[in-house]
Amino acid sequence: MRTKDFAYWLFLAPVLIALTLVVVVPMLLGVYYSFTSWNGITTGEYVGFQNYINLLKDERFLDSLWFTTKFSVVSVILINFIGLSLALIVTSRIKSSNLLRTTFFMPNLIGGLILGFIWQFIFIKVFASVGEMVGMESLQVWLSTTETGFWGLVILMSWQMAGYIMVIYIAYLQGLPKELLEASEIDGASSFQRFRYIVFPLVAPAFTVSMFLTLSNTFKLYDQNLSLTGGGPYNSTEMVAMEIFNTAFVQNTFAYAQAKAIIFFVIVAIVALFQVYWNKRREVEM
Repeated sequence: MRTKDFAYWLFLAPVLIALTLVVVVPMLLGVYYSFTSWNGITTGEYVGFQNYINLLKDERFLDSLWFTTKFSVVSVILINFIGLSLALIVTSRIKSSNLLRTTFFMPNLIGGLILGFIWQFIFIKVFASVGEMVGMESLQVWLSTTETGFWGLVILMSWQMAGYIMVIYIAYLQGLPKELLEASEIDGASSFQRFRYIVFPLVAPAFTVSMFLTLSNTFKLYDQNLSLTGGGPYNSTEMVAMEIFNTAFVQNTFAYAQAKAIIFFVIVAIVALFQVYWNKRREVEM
């Protein structure tokens, strides 16, 4: 037993060391620096909770947090709805299901920056041409307003992540007991009734996993925001990750940016853990 214990920790040690050096130590240092006037070079003096007090009055940070929250709520709903719909389509009895799975998953393989530039071209050039042809002025000025920038980001994120979430739902849909579905069909249950009372409760664990992934990814979105809108117009589509980056590397107030990052981490952790707890409880009730 002692030999096995030693071997176990020996193999686990590289992972624990890497996790400590890359995650734990930087996080603890970040918490410490958030209580100082660190400028990226020198630590500066201890300022206590002044950085945290200042961010509560920072309208730009609060606006970006509100924009990020709205974006996350809309994106999570759309991504999970589209992902589940695609999973139901490709698990049905169609001949091209394998091709469709590959096609729907492919956007997730493209980098966020590249996706942002691709959709920027589509929104600015393609939409403008279509709008000019059909006489719709709103399509010609896409991404030039806060509303169109918001929906542009939602479309991009939904298009990218829907295929990935689809794979998660497929794994649970393929594990459904066929005997139960066949029995409900024989008993005269409609397609909607089978989905509402059999399929949806049994894939509830997939919904918990998908909610966690989509929430965490949408809240901390940066690269797509940078390449698609750049936070414009007038920082109205600037999300929290970009606002923190600009605070640190544009304004050179690293300690203040670190305080924002700590608060942002706490908010995302609370929201993610709460939804996992709530969905797990719903799984038991179902």
